[in-house]
Amino acid sequence: MAAAWPELEAAARERRRELALPGAAVAERVAAGGGRLPAALLALPLLQSLELSGCAALRELGPGLAAALPALHTLVLRGNSLGPAGLGAGLGGPLPALRLLDLSGNGLEALPAALGGAGPEGAAEAAPGGTPAFPQLRSLNLSGNRLRELGPGLGRAAPQLQTLLLSGNRLRELPGGLLPPAAVPGGPFPLLSRLEAADNELEELGAGIAALPALKSLDVANNRLRELPAALADCPRLKEANFRGNQLKDKRLEKMVNGCQMKAILEYLRAGGRGKGKVDSAREEARKKKREKQQKKDGGDGEQDELEEASKLLVKVLHISENAAPLVVKASPGVKDVRPFIVCCVLRGVNLEPGNALKRFLSAQTKLHEDICEKRTAATIATHDLQSIKAPLTYDVRPPDELKIVPLGRKEMKAKDLLRQLQLEAEEQRKQKKRQNISGLHKYLQLLDGKDNYPCLVDAEGVVISFPPITNSEKTKVRKDTRDLFLEVTSDTSLQICKDVMDTLILKIAELNRFTMENKEESGSDNESDALCGPGNLNPCRNVQPADVTLVLEQVRVVDTDGNLKVLYPSKTDLATVSSLLTIIR
Repeated sequence: MAAAWPELEAAARERRRELALPGAAVAERVAAGGGRLPAALLALPLLQSLELSGCAALRELGPGLAAALPALHTLVLRGNSLGPAGLGAGLGGPLPALRLLDLSGNGLEALPAALGGAGPEGAAEAAPGGTPAFPQLRSLNLSGNRLRELGPGLGRAAPQLQTLLLSGNRLRELPGGLLPPAAVPGGPFPLLSRLEAADNELEELGAGIAALPALKSLDVANNRLRELPAALADCPRLKEANFRGNQLKDKRLEKMVNGCQMKAILEYLRAGGRGKGKVDSAREEARKKKREKQQKKDGGDGEQDELEEASKLLVKVLHISENAAPLVVKASPGVKDVRPFIVCCVLRGVNLEPGNALKRFLSAQTKLHEDICEKRTAATIATHDLQSIKAPLTYDVRPPDELKIVPLGRKEMKAKDLLRQLQLEAEEQRKQKKRQNISGLHKYLQLLDGKDNYPCLVDAEGVVISFPPITNSEKTKVRKDTRDLFLEVTSDTSLQICKDVMDTLILKIAELNRFTMENKEESGSDNESDALCGPGNLNPCRNVQPADVTLVLEQVRVVDTDGNLKVLYPSKTDLATVSSLLTIIR
């Protein structure tokens, strides 16, 4: 007799679009079903988000997943026991709406060709008619498996891929077989901005890396690299890279790597590095003397100044036991079926007063929403002025005609009226600009389609300060005189995504804060476009002490209505993804 699945019966009855099955709780039933997903799951055609993680009994997905769940945009299968056959020929067929796929921690030794496997390429790379199998896929997590090599099929199956996570495998080379020989910009992965392959067995980082025109962040820490290719200097958007934990032959380059001197690393590689011939060496020596001369003029002292500059990017974590009045967020049971995941913290010591610091801050948040948050489909960030918040806070849900908020730049209104107004504005904007698609905030409105209740964060006075994923409240708006922030990340996908986004947000704020503290600018200047790319033409401030740019990060607990802990951020394991770029004092 087949095992009963009350969770699936409830999902079908309530026409749910999101479903998270706790792995430990369903392991016995999965095992009884032959290690496959239950057949009843394939009778939920409205399902858009599915998570089944931590289930050692799950060995294969079974046939028909792709055909039965065509609306699926998020699939999280982390920490199971999936084998290569269990994935089918690329999840069993095309998934045109899939945006996020997490297969981390499954012990996979091989993949189907459509997911980057190195085996024979199959028809799963494209749907009938030559359409890519995963045309909307933005994020693919293959970390914590046993992959040794990759193939070119992923580039054809997922042309919109922006994030590829490969850490903790057994790869020997990168990009390796992911890119065809003699790949050039404009080929596969035109939008790939984040590539992580730390803790592998990489012996070669190939020059083909320069064929990734959108690459912004690269992590190849803790591998077996002996050299870095000069082609890295040809990556036009590369801003963050982690090469630490590799025994590089060039000790000068290794010193730069350990000091996180990204700009210096790229300049050094562009000049040819050490041992590339007398002409290049002489050219590099001349550039070095010129830099040293300019640094002395500005009160600097060569590479020592660069190391000191890197050490100023400090974040001190204030443990909850050390905090006389720690902030607590209470999550109501209703959020489970609407937007269940939330991570919060307090960040003190930001400086948004000088010049365009506030504009840079807001611009960075917008770019994070576009990139790592996948246009708010994976997660949404909210930043608040801490001084305007009355604690404790409650993460709750309310019907659209009962939820009231004062949106940024608007008067108080009900959530349903706000969405209706935004929809009208979106349509009017589309007509005026004669576009087929809408832009700005308006493109996030569909994320609430079909919801009977909307999520909200409420303060102790009953004021709604956040309505994710749409807007914050005018009451807690961040202004130039804001010094302390309350940060909030929510998701309907997974808790880990919230933490990853929060890690990145804190790193970005720390970078912007240091940039603001160490540079002078006129109050009317307009350097926002260079905000994330370095100081540009601004003059370095002298006499800035490291303590001036140390931020204090306070832990915040999220508890249920009975006071039981749901999540604490940052925990000891959080911020690991950015630890090479931040000095974290715990």
